[in-house]
Amino acid sequence: MLVTGASSGFGAETARQMADMGVNLLLGARREDRLEQVAAECIKRGATSANIRKLDVASTESVNAFADWAKATAGRVDVLVNNAGGAHGMEYVEDGQDEDWEAMFQANALGILRVTRAVLPLMKPHPGGIILNIGSVASRVAYEGGAAYCACKAAELSITKALRLELNGTGLRVGTIDPGMAETEFSLVRLKGDREKADAVYAGVEPLKAGDVAEAIVWAANRPAHVCIDEILMMCTAQATPYKLHRLKG
Repeated sequence: MLVTGASSGFGAETARQMADMGVNLLLGARREDRLEQVAAECIKRGATSANIRKLDVASTESVNAFADWAKATAGRVDVLVNNAGGAHGMEYVEDGQDEDWEAMFQANALGILRVTRAVLPLMKPHPGGIILNIGSVASRVAYEGGAAYCACKAAELSITKALRLELNGTGLRVGTIDPGMAETEFSLVRLKGDREKADAVYAGVEPLKAGDVAEAIVWAANRPAHVCIDEILMMCTAQATPYKLHRLKG
C-alpha cells in the first residue's frame, strides 16, 4: 500500500489501521521526521514493512523519484491512496493570494495526476488493485471563501471519474473518499497557524476524526477485486452541508 501525505491526519491513520492487517507500507510526505514516527508506530502494530521517503507531490521530480524508489523497494503497488492535500486561506476571490491558490491546486489536483501517472506502471500488471483519491464535500458544494479549494476538490472528483473510465478493463479500480468537517491539522494550516480560530471551527460540534475517515479508506481498499467503491461522501451528524452546521450552545 502506498500512501501520500502519510505524516499526519487521514494518511497517517490509514497507515496505522492498515498496519493492523500486516501489510507492506510505502509512506511519503514532506515531513520526514513525522514519517519516521508513523512508520515506527506501524511496525509496532504489525505492518510487515513500513518504508518511508520524502515526497512533495507539487514536484514532478520528487514524484518520479518516489515512484522509482517504490519500484526498487516493493516492485509493485496494489493500493494507492492519494491523500496529500490541504487548504490555504479563507479569503474571498477579490482578496485571494496567488501562492495560496497555487499551493492548493498543486497538492489537491495536479499532485494526484502526477502521483497516479508515476505509480500506474507499478499497478497495471497486477489486476485487482485500487486507487483511492481523498476528496471533500467541497467538491460538490461551493461556499464563500472557498472558491479555489472547492475548485481543486471538484477537479479531484473529475480526475477520479476520468480515471475510472480510462482504467476500465484493466482490472484496476478507482474511487474517491469525500469527508466533510474532520478534526485534523486541516483548519490550523488553512488559518495560517491561528490556533484560536482553528479551534473555533469545531466549537459545539463533534466532527469526524481521522480514524473515521481512515476506516472508510481501509474498508474500500479491502473490498473483493470485483467490487469498486466509486464514491463515499461522509460527514459528521451535525453537518448537512459545508454551510449548514448545528452547533451546541454552552
